[in-house]
Amino acid sequence: MSDDFKRKLKQYADGTLPDGEREEMEREIAKMEAYQAYLDEMMDGGDGGRKPEQPIEDEPREAKKERSIIRRGKWKARFVNTLTVLAVLLLVTVVSSVITGMYYGTGEPNRTAIYRDVVTSAVAVSHPNTSVHLNGQGNAFFTMDLKGKLHKRVGDDDVITGDYSVRFLLGLASSPQISRMDEGVDGKYTFVHPAFKQAAGDGKEASHADDGDWATLEKLPEGTVAEAFLSFGKLFETDELLGLFENKNLQPLWFAADTGPDSWRNDSGVVPDPVGFPYWPVWHESDRKVDYYKEEKSGWFGKVVMSGGSYPALNAYGDGELRNENFLNTLSLLRSYKSVAKRMVPFLDIDSSIGYIEQNGVKLYGAVVTGPVKELLKLREEPWITRLQVGEVRLWNWTDR
Repeated sequence: MSDDFKRKLKQYADGTLPDGEREEMEREIAKMEAYQAYLDEMMDGGDGGRKPEQPIEDEPREAKKERSIIRRGKWKARFVNTLTVLAVLLLVTVVSSVITGMYYGTGEPNRTAIYRDVVTSAVAVSHPNTSVHLNGQGNAFFTMDLKGKLHKRVGDDDVITGDYSVRFLLGLASSPQISRMDEGVDGKYTFVHPAFKQAAGDGKEASHADDGDWATLEKLPEGTVAEAFLSFGKLFETDELLGLFENKNLQPLWFAADTGPDSWRNDSGVVPDPVGFPYWPVWHESDRKVDYYKEEKSGWFGKVVMSGGSYPALNAYGDGELRNENFLNTLSLLRSYKSVAKRMVPFLDIDSSIGYIEQNGVKLYGAVVTGPVKELLKLREEPWITRLQVGEVRLWNWTDR
């Protein structure tokens, strides 16, 4: 080792080496892996240089100092590399967060609102008497979470039945994570399609096969309200069905729509995965009538938009055409974002369902209703109702219609 190199090492250790020479010295130290390994072997008592029996205290002072300088350089290099990795990771996180915010927050409506609408619509058409209220939260690395509570109506109360969440990676959605608090899991409550009696070939009218559920209603206290899943003996137009509920002290909640023979099982007529629409429509941005709109500049390139609008008003027991149109618009929205909708409703053949409804119209074979138990029992005398299943039951919380 030359005297000049030793001098620079000492200046480097003392922190007096000029910046240009310090960088050159650090590069030289980084290249000395073989020399460091050799020194490590000496320190461990190997057979190079220092003899095993030679005490470390007997090593020359210069060797100790050189070893200390190189060890310090090694740890400094490790520290610099660690800081570099952390800085790059922080930079990537910040940049990805900015890109994520721009991706989900741009547009009118923005992508967060659109994806929220798609997920909300998918739940509304595929889960009888179930809605979800979602909040969007953007993350780093191009992801966004939509999370919310599942609700259903029992009597006059909205009941929380579970949690719902789905993660987006840009335009790709994960399968939803559903955690239910109630017993009404998918598949427990079903409908029977009226076409089953023709397929059976026995010529018999459908009967109240589930006498156990009517008996359950009879045993419930009068001061309770319940949710009921009704199957009909025929297909109804929307206005026609709404008219049948007009003078009843009940609240319709959800309607099961006929989407073709493939939707029900030939062996029992049970529709395992019903598709339909809620009594209170899921309005979309395209349904909103803008009554007020104003833009104001904010800074050099920004602007603040203020607007107000309203959605169509509905007759409580009418406006079937408008309800049907909203149902088809909802299905069309799911078709426009088919990859997302397929994750939310994997059993729904959107193209086939829309094609069948456009050809045959919206026809209803079942409904979910709620109301006092004594009013639900009166439905047993209605010839157009062939089957009833009792859903959720709550203590009295009802205002007469």
